[in-house]
Amino acid sequence: MKMLYSLLLYIHVASVIISVGPFFLLLSLVRKMKTTVGDVTQAYLDTFRFSVRLAKHAGHVLVASGVGLILAGHWTWTTPWILMTIIILVCSLLFLARAFTPTIRQFGEQNVDRDVLVHKLKRAIWIYLTLLMIMLWFMVTKPVLWQ
Repeated sequence: MKMLYSLLLYIHVASVIISVGPFFLLLSLVRKMKTTVGDVTQAYLDTFRFSVRLAKHAGHVLVASGVGLILAGHWTWTTPWILMTIIILVCSLLFLARAFTPTIRQFGEQNVDRDVLVHKLKRAIWIYLTLLMIMLWFMVTKPVLWQ
């Protein structure tokens, strides 16, 4: 059972890295999108779409491995840091579903203010990263919020 728990923990940590890491890279990419045109913009948008899709799929692995860790470990579903992580996870999923794709689609429309779209994407990245970092904090520190 210890080997299973260790494997699940490794998968869980790897999926965190894969789901969080690309968003830090997107911060520099989104800054460049203010001045790009044509195929370069399209390449950046494709990279953005891929990163969001990668984060979603890594998030599926993250959730599955987290459930496995709870079932294989000594934590319960009513542990405060687990409950808080689940609440923030639901919020981040709802946010991820609406934050990026609609804005990325607008880049293809005529007469759009690119600065506004870039600002929306940058703001969405920071909000999403903040949610992810809060969840990470709960999982690493495992605070006792109530008894």
